[in-house]
Amino acid sequence: MTAEPVIDQQGTPGAVALPATVRASLSPSRAADFKTCPLLYRFRSIDRLPERPTVEQARGTLVHAVLERLFDLPSTGRTPDAAGDLVAPQWDRLVTEQPELAGLFDPGDEVGTAEFLRSAAALLQGYFAVEDPRRLEPAERESLISAVVDDELLIRGYLDRLDVAPDGALRVVDYKTGGAPREAFEARALFQLKFYALVLWRTRGVVPRVLRLLYLKDAEVCDYSPDADELLRFERTVVALWRAIEQATARQDFRPRPSRLCDWCSHQALCPSFGGTPPPFPDSSAAADPLRDARSGPVTPGADE
Repeated sequence: MTAEPVIDQQGTPGAVALPATVRASLSPSRAADFKTCPLLYRFRSIDRLPERPTVEQARGTLVHAVLERLFDLPSTGRTPDAAGDLVAPQWDRLVTEQPELAGLFDPGDEVGTAEFLRSAAALLQGYFAVEDPRRLEPAERESLISAVVDDELLIRGYLDRLDVAPDGALRVVDYKTGGAPREAFEARALFQLKFYALVLWRTRGVVPRVLRLLYLKDAEVCDYSPDADELLRFERTVVALWRAIEQATARQDFRPRPSRLCDWCSHQALCPSFGGTPPPFPDSSAAADPLRDARSGPVTPGADE
């Protein structure tokens, strides 16, 4: 079974309108939030609480931007020096587009900014240790893909990169700027890639041959090959997860699930596990459009690493 690519009401050229039966949307990041901690899902997707970007997230965003622009160059020009030359201009562009990033460093802190840029350039060296971009011609970069499952749920996400072989085989590539993870973190990363694989299978009728994680800090590659039966089971998992989210929303009951990931959470002050009190549940009449994910654009790289 395949499905047409779909989008929300905002519209995207080349895509078709959402089927009338669709009433909810889910991204891999929001799905992973609920799996990790239902209260975190509430804070991000229902309360829409702001989160100040961290240096690590900003570095991830910058590295992703450089790698995307690197493939705009002719193949022979995709060198480590060329990537390094893109770092500062891409940072300037990001700060212009996302002014909150400028607050990561004190005004006039040229030393801190320079060290930040050097650390991003170092991660790019890790990329060149595992791939030669001169030999690659990605089919898609930072591409929004989407599909409808169970007739009612729109699933979607942004691919870092999609490679298509001459025989039509697909390889989904995701850049990770953190170190190669422990088991719990790797499972979260693979969940994200299986989400993308499911969308591609449902929209293009092809199961991706390889799901590839590139860990730039450690210059490591993690490849995984799913099959149709596994993606069918995963689809059932995603639908069941969304039904659990709907039940929690109806009951206004999103409980914290403490774990090691709490150390990176921006909302400890509001979490009962840390002595906090969540804000009042938003009035249903003022609730956000369920077809719009809390992050309607690409997920901030680094947030899930």
